[in-house]
Amino acid sequence: MSTNNLFVERQYLGRDMTWISVRMVLALFCFIVYYLNMDHLVSSQLFFIVGSCIIVVSVVMMYLVHYKTAVTPNNVTLSGLWTTSLVKIDLASLVKIEKKPYSKFVFNNPVYNLHKNGKIRFYAGGKDAVWLTDRDGLVYIIGTYKQEELYNAITKAKQES
Repeated sequence: MSTNNLFVERQYLGRDMTWISVRMVLALFCFIVYYLNMDHLVSSQLFFIVGSCIIVVSVVMMYLVHYKTAVTPNNVTLSGLWTTSLVKIDLASLVKIEKKPYSKFVFNNPVYNLHKNGKIRFYAGGKDAVWLTDRDGLVYIIGTYKQEELYNAITKAKQES
């Protein structure tokens, strides 16, 4: 962690437990069909290959950084995967900082810089989020596994600036 960063968190694309469960159920389905379909050699091999590929892709996704959240004394920086743009939220423009759940839904898709209904969402996994409201009325919803630490870092940086 750099000396000027108050908080840094990396959100990984494949570490959300609900989507891991979905991928493992699909892989398990493929392996069960492979086991039960011993008479048809070509189709059973295909199910085995697909199930193995699902597991390999799941393991690779667990190490793929979706976005990084960094809180500095002047702003909150969100940098995304490879070609995505860097998002900087100026702390001086924030009027409200809240700790809330990310969503009421069980399944949430990973998103980066999704603009919808006056809200800008950043999410890779977890149930918690920090909601930031700026002077223009835009609401930034930053999903995190470390809600308390992110909230404390933002409020501390806001008070110091």
